[in-house]
Amino acid sequence: MQFHHYGYVSGDPRVQPAAGAGLNRPQELPDEVDVLIVGTGPAGMLAAAQLSQFPNVTTRIIERRPGRLAIGQADGIQARSVETFQAFGFAERIIAEAYAITEMAFWKPDISDPSRIVRTARTPDDPAGISEFPHLIVNQARVLDYFAEYMANAPTRMVPDYGYEFQGLEVADEGEYPVTVTLLRTAGPNEGQERIVRAKYVVGADGARSKVRQAIGCTLAGDAANHAWGVMDALAVTDFPDIRTKCAIQSGTGGSILLIPREGGHLFRMYVDLGEVDPGDKGAVRNTTIEEIIAKANEILHPYTLDVRDVAWHSVYEVGHRLTDRFDDVLPEDRGIQTPRVFISGDACHTHSAKAGQGMNVSMQDGLNIAWKLGHVLEGRSPESLLSTYSEERQVVAKNLIDFDKEWSTMMAKKPEEFANPSELEDFYVSTAEFPAGFMTQYAHSMLVGTADHQALASGFPVGKRFKSAPVVRVADTNPVHLGHHATADGRWRIYVFADAAVPQAGQERDYGASSPAELFAKWIANSPESPLAATPSDADPDAWFDVKVVYQQPHTDVDIGKVPAVFKPQVGPFKLTDYEKVYAADPAADIFELRGLNRCGVVVVVRPDQYVANVLPLTAHTELGAFFAPLLHHQVQAAVPSA
Repeated sequence: MQFHHYGYVSGDPRVQPAAGAGLNRPQELPDEVDVLIVGTGPAGMLAAAQLSQFPNVTTRIIERRPGRLAIGQADGIQARSVETFQAFGFAERIIAEAYAITEMAFWKPDISDPSRIVRTARTPDDPAGISEFPHLIVNQARVLDYFAEYMANAPTRMVPDYGYEFQGLEVADEGEYPVTVTLLRTAGPNEGQERIVRAKYVVGADGARSKVRQAIGCTLAGDAANHAWGVMDALAVTDFPDIRTKCAIQSGTGGSILLIPREGGHLFRMYVDLGEVDPGDKGAVRNTTIEEIIAKANEILHPYTLDVRDVAWHSVYEVGHRLTDRFDDVLPEDRGIQTPRVFISGDACHTHSAKAGQGMNVSMQDGLNIAWKLGHVLEGRSPESLLSTYSEERQVVAKNLIDFDKEWSTMMAKKPEEFANPSELEDFYVSTAEFPAGFMTQYAHSMLVGTADHQALASGFPVGKRFKSAPVVRVADTNPVHLGHHATADGRWRIYVFADAAVPQAGQERDYGASSPAELFAKWIANSPESPLAATPSDADPDAWFDVKVVYQQPHTDVDIGKVPAVFKPQVGPFKLTDYEKVYAADPAADIFELRGLNRCGVVVVVRPDQYVANVLPLTAHTELGAFFAPLLHHQVQAAVPSA
């Protein structure tokens, strides 16, 4: 973590200097904003947190509640989300307070006495080592708290505007602030009064009953499984031995339980199977009492008993799977012609069961996807056409999620005798581990994702998938680190240069490798007018928009950092201090070139601000790299982006 760019910092380094919209930030919601986010759920808060890093963008996030969420319904945090938390700087803290899932136990009817359940299998949660981060359980409210803290400490000093409910909007064909939003005060001295706010863009993250979705004419389409589940967060005394282990429990009576231990010890969540629901039920099953849910849980757990002492929260829901046809306000016939102005994310776009633990996680990736794109467009880095990629990318992800959840929730509701194979449930859990961990997303070829023509040069970094970190050694201070962990949520593109076999060493001339592909690439990207770095404002730090790093194949002791090309050691801040934290060497104990299938002739891996691989190219493909970025950049932008 670096924080002395502007001089010595003696306080909390997580509090960044205020800048732009964060200077003299008005307490009251202004009449005009660049981005108005509706809803402080996971999608909205992550979007706000990302946009809080763009000082020149005025972003406000509103919430109809009078204050923070106290108890959230979601609790499963997949490893991909923890990777994202690392970029926002709070992964270590949330891991420390969360419950980490290391394995899952499967319970089924005893063959000799089907009225009793017995443990039949244990499966590791991540047997393939998909991520270095764990699968966590922690209350949604705490996740939102961390994002709120991050926003408040960011350059824009953003805090939610509570007590505002979205009523409707209109989008004009022209004007600097074309979206007129009508709000209603729901708390405070002006409760009941209407308020008009004009915005350049609106992000609706206002849940399954989204009024923003209704305002742009989108509807959720799908079906219900006519199956109900009771869910409770409880404190209990029990003789069930796996009460602190994630479990899938199937009983001889036909009922099932998904047991999720919660953070803090003692607390656990149970999804209790309430059985099939008559299509004519008209929601009556939702009146099932907590006493009935507890009784059903005891029936399924036999011969074990559950003495519930306290219930923190409970609910009854029917499984439903629904998806919108688009994630923005542009109709299909206007796609490519009209610029989207209103976007929806999270539950406003997709609803499904809670048992796959995907809702909060996928919603956060929705928010991250749209937020950095809005930041780039509003700060003049990229053209408005970038915004059309949001709906194109995220709708496919939501469709895949719903398909997966349909299969998983259907299997969870099956009776033991309905399985063709006794181990079918646990086999499915293991074989699909990459999906619930959040790593199956692979964006298709677009203006943001190149082709896979050179994929063989970096087989471990599939184009369109998230950048999978690996150990390296930082040359300057000899520290072993994870390469991906240095990528913070600052809105920058990452360009990783995995060098060829030549290495800058003491005793060599400055042009040690005049014919070295890595040296030639360094000269091109630093000096060519076709380089993406040429778009960086002249009065900004040279790495303000692009974070260019190099990884050498040799041990760190063989690299003379004084002879490393200057583009990998930019001078930053008002004192023009040298940044030494962009030069790495392979870790002999875990060689990144071997781990990620990197060609020893060298390769360039381009990574988007949201951590997805955008392109893989040879070190010699200068023109190809310039052509990839050309439609994404406005060259020679006038206004600089203040460095945090």
